[in-house]
Amino acid sequence: MDFIKRAGLYLRQKIGRTLLITLVMSAIMIFVLAGIIIQNAAIQATNSAKNAAGTTVTLSANREKAFAAMRKSQESASSSSSSSTTRPSISLPGVRITTAEKIAALSNVAGYQFSNSASVNASGFTAITTTSSSGGFEGGPAGDTSTQGDITISGVSTTAAETDFKSKAYTITSGRGITSADKNTNNVVIESELATSNKLKVGDTIKVKTTATTSKTYEMKIIGIYKAKTTSGSAAQGGPGQQSDPANTIFSSYTFAGTVNGDSTTVTSVVYTLTDSSKEAAFTKAAKKLVSSSFSLTSSAETYTLLMKPMKNVQSFANKIVWVVGIAGTIILALITVLMIRERRHEIGVLMSLGESKVKIVLQLFSELFAILVVSLIIAGVAGNFVGNAVGKQLVSQQTTATQTTTAGAGFGGGRGGGSGAPTAGGANRGTMTATGSQVQTLKTKLSGSAMAELGGLGLGIIAIAVVAGSTPIFRLKPKKILSNE
Repeated sequence: MDFIKRAGLYLRQKIGRTLLITLVMSAIMIFVLAGIIIQNAAIQATNSAKNAAGTTVTLSANREKAFAAMRKSQESASSSSSSSTTRPSISLPGVRITTAEKIAALSNVAGYQFSNSASVNASGFTAITTTSSSGGFEGGPAGDTSTQGDITISGVSTTAAETDFKSKAYTITSGRGITSADKNTNNVVIESELATSNKLKVGDTIKVKTTATTSKTYEMKIIGIYKAKTTSGSAAQGGPGQQSDPANTIFSSYTFAGTVNGDSTTVTSVVYTLTDSSKEAAFTKAAKKLVSSSFSLTSSAETYTLLMKPMKNVQSFANKIVWVVGIAGTIILALITVLMIRERRHEIGVLMSLGESKVKIVLQLFSELFAILVVSLIIAGVAGNFVGNAVGKQLVSQQTTATQTTTAGAGFGGGRGGGSGAPTAGGANRGTMTATGSQVQTLKTKLSGSAMAELGGLGLGIIAIAVVAGSTPIFRLKPKKILSNE
């Protein structure tokens, strides 16, 4: 074990060089540890968000098939008549409640949310009117806009399970939200701006009229008032006007919205929350057997990918940090070892002439770097968490901003469609906007024993490769030639 003693003597004698190498190795270890900490934190954040969000499957009308039927109808009409003034329209079938409940009875279903919508006109109170000076919006929802009222009734199973309420974009400020107990009632929750402008409060009743030629009047009881903090509702997709303002969205039970539409047996869409994400494919396969091809089942994988995109990018970047710094550190330490060997040729020649094996000389170099590594690991353990926290915050901030900018540019201006929620009350765009706002924007970095163990293993690998690469010339040296050249 003389080589260990010689290693200690050399480190004490060359204290300046020892400190310099310690600083270099500490810097390498700090950045490698920071990468490991950020990577572990990103993985943990991703798993936590996935468990918290849960996996959902949405049952709604198959728009592609509806459009195909519309085009076929147009072709038939054009072939039978030279000219046609009929505007193209699509007919989207509603999901039968009985069928939806059969799917809800399948295994792996933790809960489900019915969504329905109806367009009505205010009667005895005034809807909120939104005007725009830009004039950049033209048109509106597809179809005959004359059938669109100034109030949207968004029928749900419970407001607590609604996307905007879950994301805190909408919050109950007075009274309560819609619950399963409100099924088959005319209880509603209105927006605070609509309530303030019309001097309405919890307990009051309001009336609405259907948009049909022979209109019907419905009386509703206000049981709650909510505040829309953002325009994540229908305003995110509609043009200027009354119905596009989120304040004109009234939440009720899905049964009341169906009654207003004249069909209480169907809903617009159903969102199923699954208990086990790994069994999503099996659930979808079983559910498809209970519905026709006129309906589609869409999983939340796309939304989850959007939510986790910043974390995935951070995780990828942290992995690159570990690899780049590790490779660069190996090269730097290998060069330092080569320079050390060149300066210590005489020492090595004397040792070899005294009968010391070349393996023990290499082990001496390894012992010197190992001792420095231990000190560097302690320094990295103290400073690595602070560096990882600072770098992680900056990375998450940059990635989240980039993702939100890309989503806003690509997602705005989409039409109504499937997804969770009523089309006129948010539809697919509501899900997109909410997903963007719910992205994981914090990274909880923490120094753990496993991270230090991983760092120690990488450190040993780095110095081992550096010593082997740097000490290769030793095996070609001969003591007589070394000492004769001195």
